[in-house]
Amino acid sequence: MSHSDADREFMARALALAERGLYTATPNPRVGCVIVKDGAIVGAGWHEAAGRPHAEVNALAEAGAAAQGATLYVTLEPCSHQGRTPPCADAVIRAGIARVVAAMQDPNPIVSGSGFGRLHGKGVEVAQGLMQEEARELNIGYVSRMAHGRPWMRMKIAATLDGRTALANGQSQWITGEASRRDGHHFRARACALLTGVGTAKDDDPQLNVRYVETPRQPLKVLVDSKLEVSPGAKLFADGKVLVAAARENRAKAEALRARGAEVLVLPNPHGKVDLAELLRELGRRGVNEVHVEAGARLNGSLLREGCVDELLVYLAPSLIGDTGRGMFSLPEFTDLGQKIALSIREVSRVGEDIRVIARL
Repeated sequence: MSHSDADREFMARALALAERGLYTATPNPRVGCVIVKDGAIVGAGWHEAAGRPHAEVNALAEAGAAAQGATLYVTLEPCSHQGRTPPCADAVIRAGIARVVAAMQDPNPIVSGSGFGRLHGKGVEVAQGLMQEEARELNIGYVSRMAHGRPWMRMKIAATLDGRTALANGQSQWITGEASRRDGHHFRARACALLTGVGTAKDDDPQLNVRYVETPRQPLKVLVDSKLEVSPGAKLFADGKVLVAAARENRAKAEALRARGAEVLVLPNPHGKVDLAELLRELGRRGVNEVHVEAGARLNGSLLREGCVDELLVYLAPSLIGDTGRGMFSLPEFTDLGQKIALSIREVSRVGEDIRVIARL
């Protein structure tokens, strides 16, 4: 079905509204909605947070009686099930909406297609697929969790132009500039969980939280620590929720971490390390849509080898360290170029004096 320029304009407005829930909607998708009558917007809304009214309900409330016979633009298929809130499809039908234009079908199996079906069955004209790629990108973690049972993993790396993340002695603060660090916190803020390894926890003692961006919530902190070597006095335990993934039981160490408010989860793989794929699945079961990784070369390499990484967020500084510096990934030696890991470059941009590269596996 072809769409008019007006359709695109109103859907772009709905997408802009959806983005307002970038830091707050999780574990729900980010959704925006506008209601249009006689070429003018009569209602608009977005989904702010789980348990709060959905985008369509907010837009319908603003439109009131003007919704009768109007067109509703929404970035995701209206839900058809009773969750924390009633089905949006029913609210759309009751309001007398004549036409629904949706960017994409909901990948949630309990909704997928049934919302559209309910609308169509009540005589509402339904069109889908307008600006679908933009809507999908906005909810890429939600789509991953619904389609694959695991969150979308974005790995952030700050490095010199020759690919070094730290000196041989571990010193890494600060390779990139302040603009890049602030930019990185926007990606932290949109994530549901921030993940690092015990090596980084010991070397850098990070707070592992969002500081440069105003946000009403802090992501879950996830520490991969096979032997529970982290100090209970580490800064990451100072505030917020922390999940420590271990590979073996150690009652005394686990109790010391629990006393600091952390949860300890034992997820061993056959090699005595943390089962990273199972950790991702567990995070998916907990409603985590996006995981933001800031770790060292060893954990980065392990996550890459085990197929856990979806996207790389790399900040390259205009400086050189040389071969003695620490690399981005600890990987086995490749003996043939056919073994190289192929990437798709999505974006290259300038952030302060640094270059930001976004690439996908």
